[in-house]
Amino acid sequence: MIKASGETRILAFKKLHMTIEWARLEPQRAVEPVDRGIFLRGDGRCRVMLLHGLTGTPRELGYVAHWLRSRARYHVSLPRLANHGQPMSVLARTTWAEIYQSAKDAFVEARAAARAEGLPLVIGGLSMGANLSLMLAAEFGADVAGVVCLAPTLFYDGWSVPWYHRLIPLVEFTPLKHFAYFREREPFGLKDEALRGKIAEQYGKMQLRDSSGAAKSGYAHFPVRLFCEMRHLIRRCKEALEAVAAPVLVVQAEHDDVTSPRNAQFILERIASPKRELLLLKNSYHLVAADLERSVVAARLQKFCAEVARAA
Repeated sequence: MIKASGETRILAFKKLHMTIEWARLEPQRAVEPVDRGIFLRGDGRCRVMLLHGLTGTPRELGYVAHWLRSRARYHVSLPRLANHGQPMSVLARTTWAEIYQSAKDAFVEARAAARAEGLPLVIGGLSMGANLSLMLAAEFGADVAGVVCLAPTLFYDGWSVPWYHRLIPLVEFTPLKHFAYFREREPFGLKDEALRGKIAEQYGKMQLRDSSGAAKSGYAHFPVRLFCEMRHLIRRCKEALEAVAAPVLVVQAEHDDVTSPRNAQFILERIASPKRELLLLKNSYHLVAADLERSVVAARLQKFCAEVARAA
């Protein structure tokens, strides 16, 4: 049974790279976010907007963003999605519609800037951010010059995803979803052992009731309630694929620990884009924008943006 607030029970599944923590969190109020995201001013021929993943931060795309700014002189925006950086109980109550609306608001802002400067706009994202970018491309096709999908997440079928993740569709219809949290364990989506060690140190200090460092480092926990919302967002993303006509670049790791290459294949087979490309990485896990082949990803993204900008 779930105990009263103040006590957290932990069920360990170390071999499955994740644990479940059960807790009753008191409702918390939203706090003033540290920032709206990362916005890099350039003077190039393209504007790029990239969206971070679920429970992540704009910083997970920082390497790619600074590469595009310094080498191609592109304008790059990495907006913070709805309630990311807020206390855990606030994040856990977030709906898929609120997340998509925050992505849409950021897109409208980037589109206005691109129009004012006469520049093409490329959008994309990591994991859930890739899903959101596909949905935006389906809804605002004429305003999107290209779409970049980094480790898109339509199926949680990677090698480190525990078997009980498949039970989420059942949990959604029970009160359990309000009290269950997955705690991240290694490899944290990273094959880079040095970076993985830093994440392990940061997450090791994080407690479920204290998300004060989440705005900078992301969350060490995934609310099951939020995973339930992701199911609805994923369904809408799948339904939108046939309306995506802009050029698409999909980047997927062959050994992605969260989402297998099946995700990339599913997208490429269903979109209406005449220009569709796949970059399959051999030495990375899920966080392809930060892992060992991040420079390969950044260079390919730069090339893709340059091509669609010339076409535009």
